[in-house]
Amino acid sequence: MISQKQDKLVVAFQGMPGAYSNIACEAYFNEITTLPCNSFEDMLKTTKKGISDYAMVPVENSLAGRVADIHHLIPESGLFIIGEHFQRVNHQLLGLPNTKIEDLKSVKSHAQGLAQCRKVLNKFNLTPIQHIDTAGAAEEIFRIGDPTIGAIASKMAAEIYGLSILKENIEDAEHNTTRFLIMAKKPIMPPIDIQTTVTTIIFEVRSVPAALYKVLGGFATNGINLTKLESYIGGKEMNAARFYVDAEGHPETVSMKNALEEMHFYSEPNSVKIIGTYSRKKK
Repeated sequence: MISQKQDKLVVAFQGMPGAYSNIACEAYFNEITTLPCNSFEDMLKTTKKGISDYAMVPVENSLAGRVADIHHLIPESGLFIIGEHFQRVNHQLLGLPNTKIEDLKSVKSHAQGLAQCRKVLNKFNLTPIQHIDTAGAAEEIFRIGDPTIGAIASKMAAEIYGLSILKENIEDAEHNTTRFLIMAKKPIMPPIDIQTTVTTIIFEVRSVPAALYKVLGGFATNGINLTKLESYIGGKEMNAARFYVDAEGHPETVSMKNALEEMHFYSEPNSVKIIGTYSRKKK
């Protein structure tokens, strides 16, 4: 395990070296040590325990939508969002050295990677096979040594695992971008005068008519723009509707305080939780 006492910051990510989360870590931070983790749970736990200083958390992609399960894990992680990063994703079709596209019968990658490259898979009649990680798929096909199996992963993964790039930039659209949240053990509140600040809030509405409508109305009447609103089922018996909101504004402004007061009034007791306030990044 990596000690927190190293000179460089330690940033945890899910996947193997060469994963897009690895690339995002190096794009956002300078002079860091990256810590690959087998799962999202492990990535968040290492940061909670102080083994890593930050976690690089993928939450949504411009083509494939939100990353499965992550919104269930974030509220229970005990961590706080301190920033965001938009990573351009360029997928490469990889194969063993001296392999041609015509040799391939199937392709392995993370579900998101497969979903973002459907056109190429269909064009070459390749059978998609899901893997836990894009870089892990690249490592596996090199280790197995079967020329009929390819991988969808990054250029970094191709370099690390000694694979050939059979076709570059195979994503279905040029705007293919993944949004990451940077999470830490303690919140870092930006100055109140930052031009565009985002506050992420989790809440559970009371079981009264139009409760959600009234909560959202509190943001509208106070002139606060919501850039994200998602619902998911939570609670011990999976019967409680929880909501995840990104609101443009700082919690210390009068308008946000008024909106949060309205939210508390129509939410279940102790269910409102601010899990981060951070500066909005340009895509």
